[in-house]
Amino acid sequence: MTSVADNAVKIVKQASLFRLIVIPLTVVAAWLIETFLLEKNLRTFAIFNGENLLLYTIFACILTGIVIPVLLIVRSFRTGDVNMFQIGFRTPKRTLAACAVAFFAGYCAILLAGPPASGRLALVSAFLVFLPTGIASAVVCWVLAGTHIQAAVRRGGIIVSIPAGVIITGILFGLSSAVHSFSPDPQTLVSRFIGAGIIAAFFFFAIRDVYATAVIVTFSDMILAGGGIDPAYFAGLSAWIIVPAVLALGTLLCIHWYLFTHFTTIQVPVPLQKIPGTEGAGKD
Repeated sequence: MTSVADNAVKIVKQASLFRLIVIPLTVVAAWLIETFLLEKNLRTFAIFNGENLLLYTIFACILTGIVIPVLLIVRSFRTGDVNMFQIGFRTPKRTLAACAVAFFAGYCAILLAGPPASGRLALVSAFLVFLPTGIASAVVCWVLAGTHIQAAVRRGGIIVSIPAGVIITGILFGLSSAVHSFSPDPQTLVSRFIGAGIIAAFFFFAIRDVYATAVIVTFSDMILAGGGIDPAYFAGLSAWIIVPAVLALGTLLCIHWYLFTHFTTIQVPVPLQKIPGTEGAGKD
């Protein structure tokens, strides 16, 4: 009987590791490969092309970067591995406050590092261009991979789960930055891309807000892009720039609404216990 129980426990642990580690990292790998193929073959950011940017947003950012991870997260809700707080979908008031902090920090970082283009309109255009990628990066690297990695090492406590989540997701973000239209040397990969990923990871696990993390990641991409982006993207606002950003953000908002309406924790009131001898109290 003992051996049968031990085998059952071993099978459960293996299934848990497969669900929490292998599947999320497979999705991350698929997203990185799809991003690489779309950006390199279409030269999405190297040459201004609104149609290519829209295709990249729909397939790499929305379908593989947002929708598929959320399908896995829904299953994790049902198994009890993650909850709404852990994945960073919070109340509107808290999200607005977190986003305000993220915008302020990101804008200060842009001023210190140097904006990708001069002028406020160009800065807004740059932010909208990178927003779909920022949202997908936040969902894939932290909402999916980060929370599931933490769930896998939860028994080690916060001392293990937080460093594991920060380091691994920081590396994943560094790899995603390298996959974009940049060709970094190993030193740049470690010092800038992975470093930016670790900063964003600390921000996510401290704030636990997916929208604010997407803002931080978007500003990071604006800084890390360097000269690898066609300046025509920053020439002014156009429908080819606005529509992809609206689609990505709208998808995230719709998913937030769905999760909020289907997986909200409901507090059940506990009936008051009657005090012996007071059964007739209040009766005429």
